[in-house]
Amino acid sequence: MKIVADDKIPFIREKLALLADDVVYLPGGSIGAADVRDADALIVRTRTRCDSRLLDGSRVQLVATATIGFDHLDVAYLQQAGIRWTNCPGCNSGSVAQYVECSLLLLAQRGLQLHRSTIGIVGCGHVGSKVRAVAERLGLRVLVCDPLLGDPSFVSMDVIERESDVITFHVPLTREGRYATYHLADEAFFHRLSRVPYIINTSRGEVVDGGSLLAALQAGRVRDAVIDVWEHEPHIDPELLQRVFIGTPHIAGYSADGKVNADNMVVDALCRHFRLPHPGAIVPPPLPVGFNYSGSPLDLYNPMDDSRKLKADPSAFEALRNHYPLRRETFAVEKV
Repeated sequence: MKIVADDKIPFIREKLALLADDVVYLPGGSIGAADVRDADALIVRTRTRCDSRLLDGSRVQLVATATIGFDHLDVAYLQQAGIRWTNCPGCNSGSVAQYVECSLLLLAQRGLQLHRSTIGIVGCGHVGSKVRAVAERLGLRVLVCDPLLGDPSFVSMDVIERESDVITFHVPLTREGRYATYHLADEAFFHRLSRVPYIINTSRGEVVDGGSLLAALQAGRVRDAVIDVWEHEPHIDPELLQRVFIGTPHIAGYSADGKVNADNMVVDALCRHFRLPHPGAIVPPPLPVGFNYSGSPLDLYNPMDDSRKLKADPSAFEALRNHYPLRRETFAVEKV
């Protein structure tokens, strides 16, 4: 069996070597049709567009993306071509929740009074539900909007816009339908805000209209912003980057624990599809030697460090993302 895999997927190589005689690792953005023509399985991240141009004429049976999102997969084509596909829902939800928690703690250092503030969470799936738990633990009043889930305790977007001191987005990118999320936060959204909230986006860059966010920041309709995902990545708006409080290179979900979760889900999918004996679970790396934990999540991760690096060199967006030193999640410390 032959597997072609994105060379930036960590921790998985030992297990793949036990599953296949031939494993080829390539940069995700440069994987082409010639590379996959004789492959049985393809393992990717968001940088590889999996469609007819890549896969027509190949012998690929399974495409696995080691990510939550799958908008880089042409699902309709894959289904029509008889190619199985799988993603990793929830794999990095703990990491994104950690990112949001640490960002809220940094905003608190700048004056956000957590116990007197309301957070509006837009999207309450794998990630949003964990962000909700984080916000409740920090003492914020929590409002949740997710019409797809139909929970009677949830509120509408107009309540989020009217009552929130912080609005954080955790939705997939959809461009059509009643609940399309493309430019969910657009110029009209920012003009409807009753308060002057902080905006956090760790979902997809196109959920927030970057130009409208910049205008809202400049006009004082938004107090500040924490942005991890951007329109037109990796060619992001340098003016918006410098204006936001925290701007990072799409790494909110980049913990060692989240990557290991995704790796294990990919390995499970390979073993199920090809009926292979399971090589055993991948485990995260140990905590750094001499690590001291005072009880603050900021001891383990401070997103301001990533923000400083990106603001110092916006052109390094892709390099910072591809060579990111994977952090451990807070629960890893709590287990020690």
